[in-house]
Amino acid sequence: MDCTMSFSGTITIGEMGSSVRQNFNFTENSDIHFCFESIAGSCTRIIKPVILRFVLYFIMVLIILTTLCGNFVVMISIAFFKQLHTNTNYLILSLAVCDFLLGVLIMPYTMIFAIEGCWYLGSLFCQIHTATDMMLSTASIFHLCSISIDRYFAVCNPLSYRTKITSGVILLMIIISWVVSGLFGFTIVFLKLNIKGIEVFYYKYIDCVGGCIVFFSKYSGPLCSLFSYFIPAFIMLGIYFKIYLVARKQAKSIKDITQQIQESKENKVGVSSQQERKAAKTLGIVVGVFAFLWTPFFVFIFSNPILEYTVPPILIDTAFWFGYLNSACNPIIYAFFYTWFRKATKIIISGKIFEKDSCWAKLIAE
Repeated sequence: MDCTMSFSGTITIGEMGSSVRQNFNFTENSDIHFCFESIAGSCTRIIKPVILRFVLYFIMVLIILTTLCGNFVVMISIAFFKQLHTNTNYLILSLAVCDFLLGVLIMPYTMIFAIEGCWYLGSLFCQIHTATDMMLSTASIFHLCSISIDRYFAVCNPLSYRTKITSGVILLMIIISWVVSGLFGFTIVFLKLNIKGIEVFYYKYIDCVGGCIVFFSKYSGPLCSLFSYFIPAFIMLGIYFKIYLVARKQAKSIKDITQQIQESKENKVGVSSQQERKAAKTLGIVVGVFAFLWTPFFVFIFSNPILEYTVPPILIDTAFWFGYLNSACNPIIYAFFYTWFRKATKIIISGKIFEKDSCWAKLIAE
């Protein structure tokens, strides 16, 4: 998602000097047409069997609806219920906005392009669509980085957490995540940095009317993958490994002194510490799922230009939608591990959210 959006199109395979266009979603015995029969330089269109198209539409629509509904509930819950107005939850809210916008603005068009095989909305909208996709996807991993930093201070430095991770710091993290991601996505696409140095080859062998792909050179592909995925992912994994070690040590210490704690204030600190570790564990699972679903795609994007574009296109396309699936997974994880999410969902679905003072509902045990 972060570096190459909308891959269901045409791409060059084999040696660069003798490259030929081939559709990503090739199906044997399919009827080959052109996206625009009367326009020279039109992309080829491979019409898929009706049953295959139905199955693909069903799966992709299900992913989109799950993404929209789940993240909408997360957004409403955190924004509406006062008890959920915490620094960590503000980051989760902003992450949910990323995933929701992805489901609204990006996935439907990508779905149609992937299944129908042609882009009929023009080159300008293709660029906007691709840049926005890159922005939202990069913003997602930057938000996860911010969440991991927040959890690090909450678990590893609990006494200084409130003084170091203030509302202003959280706001700055959110702004950086959006602005840097936006600059990255729109700069790559509109300045065509992804094809810098191979422009002649790209326009001769890759570009065609009715296509909407992002093609990377041997340099831009690996660099883009490193910046928007691999480097942030390794940073997050390092932080959560440190959190894991500290949490284990804290758990052992709390167990050893539990019977010696007498004052209620001290007991409250112990409970609070357990809650922080539980939150870190849950968000660690979110990061783990993110890495599991997106790693194959970025491995392909990193290696494909180096391997002369010999990675089977169907693998890239499949890995791409596995990445999209991540946007639908986060709310499901919250539903399993956060009681506040389940309670908030119940209130929203039952309509009790419209009752007076419902925003003060107790969702988290003090």
